[in-house]
Amino acid sequence: MWPSGEESRLNPETILLAGDIGGTKTVLSLFPVNGRLDPIHSKTFPSKKYDSLEAVVNQFLQDQPHRPRYAAFGVAGPVMNGRSRITNLPWYIDTDTISKSCNIPHVQLLNDLESIANAVPYLPQEDLVSLNPGEPQAGGAIAVVAPGTGLGEAFLVWDGSRYRAYPSEGGHATFAPTNADQRAMLAFLESKMSHVSVERVCSGMGVPNLYEFWRESGRYEEPDWLRDALAAADDRTPIIFENGLARKAPICEATLNMFIDILASEVSNMALKVLATGGIYLGGGIPPRILPELQDGRFMTHFSDKGRFSNLVSQIPIHLIDNPAAALHGAAHFGRAMIAGVV
Repeated sequence: MWPSGEESRLNPETILLAGDIGGTKTVLSLFPVNGRLDPIHSKTFPSKKYDSLEAVVNQFLQDQPHRPRYAAFGVAGPVMNGRSRITNLPWYIDTDTISKSCNIPHVQLLNDLESIANAVPYLPQEDLVSLNPGEPQAGGAIAVVAPGTGLGEAFLVWDGSRYRAYPSEGGHATFAPTNADQRAMLAFLESKMSHVSVERVCSGMGVPNLYEFWRESGRYEEPDWLRDALAAADDRTPIIFENGLARKAPICEATLNMFIDILASEVSNMALKVLATGGIYLGGGIPPRILPELQDGRFMTHFSDKGRFSNLVSQIPIHLIDNPAAALHGAAHFGRAMIAGVV
């Protein structure tokens, strides 16, 4: 339902539909085109119960007094020419199809990490946790690295008047080990798959690969209670991390430590690739879960280990995004820029 008085004040020209589209859930919200970015109406849908995004959108809008003229959706997959096939979901999303099926004239798609990147310039201080204050350079490029189910990466560039966000599929670049244990782990995974990307070892889906390496190496025992818990779980990563954080199983601690080392190295790689002197922002669902471990010094030690460029990267600010709605808000900010004609 619309808040009291909103229906008479708002019309299709003054509302924007924004969405955060993932393999597990789809979050849709209506926002005012101008003013504070406060949602007028929001709802979360289980993605796998629907056969298309347009089906979700039509259900969301069926009880609304107006159909918006504008929509922007951040989607978990690469976007090419207004089309995307969602990772981990059998949806093929096409802006023309959504526009016709949902009666929304102007529809834009952007990658989910591009959505988070669009939110970065607007994030309030209370949505951030600083891991390294650094020395931000005005107008410097900004990097976003987000380990969640997968590993997403994006960046922002200052165009002279505003930051513009750009997508990346850097999480699928080849993993580069930095020590003997990581080289052994890479060899272990290369015997099982043709290409070992960074995502295979630095994401929710990658954590079990690290765990299996330690188990198969024989360096750490796998307690019976842990084996049983992992066998019964649909998602093993939370169990591994929880027991690593609680120091209940050395094999889980080793897995967590290797994950942090790899994440730190990949974040500093991204920093160098885009020369992110404006800062680095960690998104995704994993960093908030392991925040104490990211603050204890290990992460920064490995992040700063860049040889001749160690001093440069150590001066780059690093912030953790502690707002699960960042991708949704980023899509809304992108939609507002679309309406204003600046994208």
